[in-house]
Amino acid sequence: MNYDFDVIIIGGGHAGVEAADVSARMGKKAGLITMDASKLALMSCNPAIGGIGKSHLVKEIDALGGLMGKAIDATGIQFRRLNLSRGPAVWSTRVQADRIKYNDYVVNYIKEQHNIEVIEALAGKLLTENGSICGVLTENGDKITCRTVIICSGTFLGGLIHIGPTKIKAGRLGENAAYKLSDSLDELGFELGRLKTGTPPRLNGDTIDFDKCELQPGDTPIPYYTNDCNRPDFKQMPCYLTYTTAETKAIVSKHFNDSPIFSGQINSTGPRYCPSIEDKFYRFADKERHQLFLEPEGNGTNEIYPNGFSTALPEEIQHKAIRTVEGLEKVEITKPGYAVEYDYCPAYQIKPNLETKRVSGLFFAGQINGTSGYEEAAGQGLMAGINAVLYLEKEKPFILDRSEAYLGVMIDDLTTRSTTEPYRLFTSRAEYRLAIREDNARDRMYRYARRFNLVDEAKLDAFDKLVADTSTEIGLLKSNRIHISQLGEVGERFKRKDSISLEEYLKQPGVTVHDLIPLLGNFNGDFSDNREILERAAIDIKYAGYIEKQQREINKFKKMENESIPEQFDYTDITGLKNEAKEKFTRFRPISLGQASRIEGITPGDVAVLSIYLKKHKDTITK
Repeated sequence: MNYDFDVIIIGGGHAGVEAADVSARMGKKAGLITMDASKLALMSCNPAIGGIGKSHLVKEIDALGGLMGKAIDATGIQFRRLNLSRGPAVWSTRVQADRIKYNDYVVNYIKEQHNIEVIEALAGKLLTENGSICGVLTENGDKITCRTVIICSGTFLGGLIHIGPTKIKAGRLGENAAYKLSDSLDELGFELGRLKTGTPPRLNGDTIDFDKCELQPGDTPIPYYTNDCNRPDFKQMPCYLTYTTAETKAIVSKHFNDSPIFSGQINSTGPRYCPSIEDKFYRFADKERHQLFLEPEGNGTNEIYPNGFSTALPEEIQHKAIRTVEGLEKVEITKPGYAVEYDYCPAYQIKPNLETKRVSGLFFAGQINGTSGYEEAAGQGLMAGINAVLYLEKEKPFILDRSEAYLGVMIDDLTTRSTTEPYRLFTSRAEYRLAIREDNARDRMYRYARRFNLVDEAKLDAFDKLVADTSTEIGLLKSNRIHISQLGEVGERFKRKDSISLEEYLKQPGVTVHDLIPLLGNFNGDFSDNREILERAAIDIKYAGYIEKQQREINKFKKMENESIPEQFDYTDITGLKNEAKEKFTRFRPISLGQASRIEGITPGDVAVLSIYLKKHKDTITK
């Protein structure tokens, strides 16, 4: 049979463009179905990429040849590094985007990929044959055949917008929702749930008194996501910090019942870590004020995003409340804030490669799996695209585990836990976070990029040199010594020594690369002038003991992960296994003993019983 496409991607958001791009670069013909080809990867909410935990995903996406890091480096208007006063495991990068330029960058990038065809349509029905996906029927009645489908529907799947009592069937303000696609998933037997997210009103920056707000400048040198960004110098745009007031609290509290979040109009669960302003004043009634970050939406617009003021209150109440915020006393709203409910498919219905268990060749990525955030969506889109190609080529799935990537942490969380609220990634979710830092994403991901030919050889060779140069730098730091008289207060800790190695100096509490650089001039120029090489060497030295300890923990973890379980394994006959455990194992279908141990509600005793049974019946199970 001749198919129109190898892969069809439904949805042109952050997940969809990554899935389409990687499928095409791996040699497959991709059809990207989206309602508006001019709005690919349009930022519906916060115009920023990165932040705590999320930036680790962006670094991993970039190291796997993905699009997001390149797009934000080319269009960012402010770059900042967060958490630098803490350890490197939680160092994170956050970039304020030019919202329109980011969108334009992605649109032009996708246009240039010869293996991608963008189809302006609304997907209506999934077509299957003998339990496998074989095509998509659009709402206009066009039949598009394919060998795999990746659904990246964002908030458009059954989308319903709320502004006060007003309800609008839409996935984004002014754009249609996909209701027939929800019906098609239901007909195929998928369980659907409802989640909620929201966005603040947009403000006219010309009507803001920024003198009353606290300036938040960008960092220099600019901390780009990609390592080969050659963007010309540019002036970063400032953000500002301000606060709600007692009057804001009084107005919002008075109108709780006018918000669909409290009136009963919305019953679905919203993101815990990004609550609406109504939620904030209700849940934290003892708190008199809340921070708001005033973030520009780009260089070519005066529109401001008030991060922290997400709301679904009636528009007139939004206007009244926000004018009580410091510096916003005369502000004008250009677009109202709103809440949006949408359908998702609880992620126990997908495998760790993001393929659905019910329909072969059908993959889910992004908010359909219960996640929230551009970065989470992009990461899933990339992984789903790679795995869709591997499915077509009858190759082993690409599955990252929790010890090697935040991509692995996120997908494992989704497939082993019951997602009942929008999932957001944090560094605290990763138990091996010292081993999977921002700075070593390429160390962890480049071997896979090599395997799938996702990064060009020049980059890979340059990185190999970087690794070798880092090793040389570590040797120099270990072998070169400096007199303690040159170390100021730190030198007083070594009263019985005349000198110490630079390695010993770096290991001292409070000493950073910034402290080390001025001392290097005392030596004969052997040290690299590349800041990245020095930082990599310093992290390796400073945290060597902790990293070694974590590696021992990872080795134990790997043993559990390597004890595989057949996909169609029958748990019903295991003597001594509780009925609840049998039901959960049957529902989630873990691929390893390690994954089985992380399923919500499973006890160490359940895992022990399963482990004993697997070892006892190893020969018959694997046949």
